[in-house]
Amino acid sequence: MAFDVPVVTEFESAAAVAALPHPVVFTNGVFDILHRGHVNYLQAARGLGASLVIGLNSDVSARLLGKGPDRPLNAERDRGAVLAALACVSLVVLFDDRTPVGLIRRLQPDIYVKGGDYDIEALEETRWVRSWGGSAVAMPFVDGYSTTSLVTRIRSAS
Repeated sequence: MAFDVPVVTEFESAAAVAALPHPVVFTNGVFDILHRGHVNYLQAARGLGASLVIGLNSDVSARLLGKGPDRPLNAERDRGAVLAALACVSLVVLFDDRTPVGLIRRLQPDIYVKGGDYDIEALEETRWVRSWGGSAVAMPFVDGYSTTSLVTRIRSAS
């Protein structure tokens, strides 16, 4: 069975986002091993608007973040397909830069969301979204759900 997975490149993204219902909520991340913390976060983010767009760090971009030489564990197309299969996700956009600032400037979402483990006021992304009248929201961080800690636990068990 083939799936129509809404995973697009940065260059295809503006037209795809323009076709979505507003307000558009945007978040980003690597989402290497999708876990309950991610799902709760994404569902809550989607609840803030009519559409949820995920900026997904490409494999190249994820390596720029310094999470380790073997990360990401899952390839970008696999991570994108898993995210796109979630009912709360409207679109997944791959990006190659270290941060999603360029993508955010291109898409101009109505709402920017990050987890509470980030200082939303210190992020350049927040400044850009607010520059066109959008808002930025820090979602509460739920302890105990982390891809890095999950990978550490798996490796220590072997």
